[in-house]
Amino acid sequence: MKVFNEIDEEFICENCGKKVPKLGYSCRNHCPFCLYSKHVDINPGDREETCHGLLEPIGVDLNNKKGYVIVYRCQKCGAIRKNVSARDDDMKKIIKLSANPLEY
Repeated sequence: MKVFNEIDEEFICENCGKKVPKLGYSCRNHCPFCLYSKHVDINPGDREETCHGLLEPIGVDLNNKKGYVIVYRCQKCGAIRKNVSARDDDMKKIIKLSANPLEY
């Protein structure tokens, strides 16, 4: 069973309304402008999650191998998810999130 399906597609962010381009080197899984994501996957890229709530960025973990990892809480079901930041993410927003103490 494959647990990672690579899907890199453009989309319109449901939080800020901006058109989000393909990432080009990996999977695009969040908006680089506002950092929001959508709760659509159980395993990366499977599109099996039925919640479909907005994933609000609530903090950042620093991982020595992966770099900045954005921590999300689903606004609909409360699930916690994590996504590696992308090269084109708004770094000011990531730095601001990194100041948030994580409680999850």
